[in-house]
Amino acid sequence: MGNNFYSLWPQSIGATSLRMGPFYTVISVELGNTTTKCVLMTTNLKTGIIYQIEKEVQYTRKIRPPHDNESVFGSTVVGVELAHNSVTEFISKMVSDVVRKSRLDIEKDIHFVVRSTGVTASFGSPEEVHGIIKALADGCLNAGIPPQKMMATLDPAKLPPGLQDYSWLKRVYFDGAIASCLPPAETGIVANEMEGELVTAGIKGASKGTQVDFRNPVMTLDFGTTLAGRITDDSYPYAKTIGSFAGLAGAIPDALVRGSGQVDPQLGCTLDLHASSQAFSASINLEWVEEISRLIRVQRLSKGTNRFGTVPVNPQAATEANVVLIGVDVGRNGSRLSDLEGIGGAIFKESGAKGLLTIIDYVQLRVLQRILTVAQENDLVLRNTSLGLTGRAITSAGKPLLIAENLHLADGSLWVAEHPVLFVQDGLAMGAAVAARCMNSMGTPHEPLGGRKGDRCIMSAREKVQKKKKT
Repeated sequence: MGNNFYSLWPQSIGATSLRMGPFYTVISVELGNTTTKCVLMTTNLKTGIIYQIEKEVQYTRKIRPPHDNESVFGSTVVGVELAHNSVTEFISKMVSDVVRKSRLDIEKDIHFVVRSTGVTASFGSPEEVHGIIKALADGCLNAGIPPQKMMATLDPAKLPPGLQDYSWLKRVYFDGAIASCLPPAETGIVANEMEGELVTAGIKGASKGTQVDFRNPVMTLDFGTTLAGRITDDSYPYAKTIGSFAGLAGAIPDALVRGSGQVDPQLGCTLDLHASSQAFSASINLEWVEEISRLIRVQRLSKGTNRFGTVPVNPQAATEANVVLIGVDVGRNGSRLSDLEGIGGAIFKESGAKGLLTIIDYVQLRVLQRILTVAQENDLVLRNTSLGLTGRAITSAGKPLLIAENLHLADGSLWVAEHPVLFVQDGLAMGAAVAARCMNSMGTPHEPLGGRKGDRCIMSAREKVQKKKKT
């Protein structure tokens, strides 16, 4: 596999070390279907390397039920109901706890807060997700985060004095490109589009700790409970989004685990099931993988579909933006997840927790292989496309090594023989750190995230593009 396989975890750094150099510190607030995370990340503005200061993770199912006088504005894939105030309270406490444990000062030490959500199952259209983002914002405000720390600035003078010299706002302005990737021209293609944007940026940022030049073109996938990610081309100076993902990801192994009888039958997930040792070593019957795979659909989404794998989508908008939308589902909008529970129960009875978790590793490999096949069939994988993977349902147990040793291209060659693959823990939080810098034009021209593999920083080309727009 050589230098084409990397498994990356954020490096830790103590709060006292922030005094040693120019660091840009960001809180990522992520409301997911299974877990909610509040991660405090910081970036060394000289090297571009991202570090983790503190992290708080809670099960989303711990959000209190809505009171009788509160209206429910959404629910998770497994039916946890959400109200504005219940989400706000939950987020406020998590943000406060992370700041307290980090011993940082909100006013002096924290520069930006980025909010995102993968909770989309109960919404009718991508646009409706804004209500959750508003609840996340109110939670941050209640924790003492000033509103200006959640908005990009156009004036470098409004940045802290110690950071002004590291901003390029005097030469360029933020035009919507994150890590030199433009969002689709048509908005509302998929409800969790922002997650795809952030994980793409985060995996690019994480690559700074490796020898991989993980710049455009790339394919990134986040296997949380639902699927997110995007594919970029090699356009210059900004890449275009040519592929996007939607549907079910971690919800598939979660359903298998719920059938084991060892976790909550409604709210349980893979994280609740523990094996005595690493699952990958178990002896298994691979016929179970075939049976499970027959229930899973992986395909390009066609016009007329408004929801796939419980996620609101708009294939018409995707077509107009020249974006190929690829989805993963079990039955129709998860209608056959209960069948997976039955299969999971049978596997557990036959092979125990280790056997079930090992089967899950092979199932996720098969899902990824099918996604890659659809992408290749639609000419989305270029000669130098890199693959980046994040999310609990693709980076855990034996999946990274299994994927590196078995993921193939259409011609039969091993993916890692031709292209790099990066497995990144907390890719979305890293993406928040990158996105915040991009919104305030804090690039590192000598260690660029933007542009194409092997090319120089895009700063001068970006200036020319923006000058033409102004003219």
